[in-house]
Amino acid sequence: MGAPLSRHQPNNPSAAAVQKLRLRYTKRGRLRFTSHRDIARTFERALRRAGVPMAYSQGFSPHPKVSWVGAAPTGVASEAEYVEVSVVERVDPEALKIALDEALPPGIDVVDIVQARGGNLTERIDASEWRIELDGVEPEALAAAVGVFLSRERVEVERLTKDGKKIIDVRPAVVSALVEPRSSDAGHDEAGLSQPCGILMTVVRQVTPTVRPDDVLNALRVLADLVPPVPARATRMAQGRLDGEGRLVDPLQQDRES
Repeated sequence: MGAPLSRHQPNNPSAAAVQKLRLRYTKRGRLRFTSHRDIARTFERALRRAGVPMAYSQGFSPHPKVSWVGAAPTGVASEAEYVEVSVVERVDPEALKIALDEALPPGIDVVDIVQARGGNLTERIDASEWRIELDGVEPEALAAAVGVFLSRERVEVERLTKDGKKIIDVRPAVVSALVEPRSSDAGHDEAGLSQPCGILMTVVRQVTPTVRPDDVLNALRVLADLVPPVPARATRMAQGRLDGEGRLVDPLQQDRES
């Protein structure tokens, strides 16, 4: 077990890190509309409030050594965001989890912390699993549209970027896509359950350019004229490296096993 969290910053902020910790956290509720930059600032403030003995970079303007991995885009929720933090004193991961949960706002919850045992966390993530809820869309209509999508080798959609319109091929990035029934314990009242709701579960490779949930929905619109009457709700359920059967391997698994 590590030492308790420090209640002050180290005297030498550029001291070498002695421990690297890898965290999985959530982005829920209204925070899905928060930009990654604001999430990062909130997280770094929480690290300071929790008294975490952070390691800092060297140079004229030292900053805490915090590395973000594959942040979800603004407007979507996530159950599986990852960040690495380096500290100059050994910290008990469970104590850090408790301290951060007290310092972070509702919606950002630390669900797992492990000590890094080597390797590159980024190299352990090459795909994401997404849950996309489409209120007002019949599951049968969604399934038909997904079937058309999966039958194609190429599906081009138009994306508006800061540099203008860009055409991207969505199909190669989509590893799998299936439609799930909505369960009665999904947080809907009886009136809500009486309305149709198509739920798309899809595994998408993290390629360049990035294929986002709205790109997949745009592809369904292009192919099958599927247009939800209200904005879809997308949640990233997991990240990891694809195994031989198309399943995602937990990126923190190697650290636990070591």
